Amino acid sequence: MHSYDVFRQYERHQWQLADLPFDEIDRDLVDPDYVTLAKSAVMGESNSIAAQHGFFNEFVDDYDFSAFVAIWGFQELQHHYAFRAWLKALDVHIDAAPVEAMREPYAPGTTPAATLATNIISELTVNHIYRAVSDWVAEPVLRTIMRDASRDEAAHAREFIYFARRRLAAHPRELPSVLETLYVYTSDTRIRHPVSAFKSELPELREHETIDTGFEFFLTKVGGAGELDRLQVKIRRAFGALTGLDLASNARIRRALAEALV
Repeated sequence: MHSYDVFRQYERHQWQLADLPFDEIDRDLVDPDYVTLAKSAVMGESNSIAAQHGFFNEFVDDYDFSAFVAIWGFQELQHHYAFRAWLKALDVHIDAAPVEAMREPYAPGTTPAATLATNIISELTVNHIYRAVSDWVAEPVLRTIMRDASRDEAAHAREFIYFARRRLAAHPRELPSVLETLYVYTSDTRIRHPVSAFKSELPELREHETIDTGFEFFLTKVGGAGELDRLQVKIRRAFGALTGLDLASNARIRRALAEALV
C-alpha cells in the first residue's frame, strides 16, 4: 500500500513537539502581529478533525487513502498544538468556543476527486504561506514551527496529488469536477481556502481571528505585490501536472473544462 511507504517516510523524518524550545522564546522579538498570525494558524489547523471525519465517510471503500488520512491528521493536529503551545508560552489565551465550532465535518465534494482537489489547493496554499512567513518572522521558535509545518504541507500536497491521480485514472468522468474546483479557487482576487469557504460564517468566529485573518495579513504585510498571482500559478502548475492539461490561466481552465464536459 502506498500509505505504508508514506508512514515509513514520515516515521523517519517526523519532527517532535517535545523538541521545540518553548522556554527559549525571545519575548523581545515577539511582535503583536506574530500573535495574530499564530492565532489564525491555530484556527486553520483546527479543521483536521472535521476533515478526517469527512474523508473517512466519503472514501469508505478506500483503505489505503484512509490510512494516509490518519497519518495526515496526526501531523495537522501537531501543527495545531505547536502554534497553541507557542501562544501558551507567551500567556496568550485561546478561546475554546471557536475551535469547538470547527468540529462539524465537511460535506462531501461533488465527486471524491473534487474533494481531493480541494485538499491539494489547501495544502499548497498553506505551504506557500508558512514558508514565506517563516522567512519574515524574527522570533526563532515561531520561525521553526512555520518551517516545519511548511515542509509537512508540501509533503501532504504531494500525497493528495498521488491519490487524486489514482482516483482520476479509475474514474476519468470525475475530471470536470476537478477542473471546476481549480477554477473556483483560483479565479478570485483573494486567497480562497476550504476553511474560509465553508466555515467563515460560523457565529462563534465573529470577533475572533480566523484563517482569513492570516491570509489577509500575509497579502498586505508579508507577501507583497504579486504574491497571490505567484500562489495561483503554483496551484495551476500542480494541477497541470496532475491532469496532463494546459491549465496555465483561468481561460485555459475554462476551455479544458468545456472540452471535458463534451
